[in-house]
Amino acid sequence: MAHRTPRSESDALAGLLSTVGKRVHTVPDEMVHAAVDIRPWLDRKLAAIMAHASEVARERSLPGLLARLPKPEREAIVATEFFTRLDAGHSPGPSRLKVLTV
Repeated sequence: MAHRTPRSESDALAGLLSTVGKRVHTVPDEMVHAAVDIRPWLDRKLAAIMAHASEVARERSLPGLLARLPKPEREAIVATEFFTRLDAGHSPGPSRLKVLTV
């Protein structure tokens, strides 16, 4: 599996990155095979991101941008992980994304 951002879920992240002249690389929704709700581990994920002090200090880096957001906005951006299979020739078809809860 490889981490990807589906187009339909990119608005908040794209808006954040556009403030520093960057853009999010997305894939068509059909290419995403799994969406995982990581809210039970959200505190750990955010702590890991914030542990990279040199990146958090950089105003144009994603960790730096996330660190400066209000908590609800930051959490909304990172609360779901999206993945595609590495065998790019396989497509799940046009079905809508479903978030998996663990």
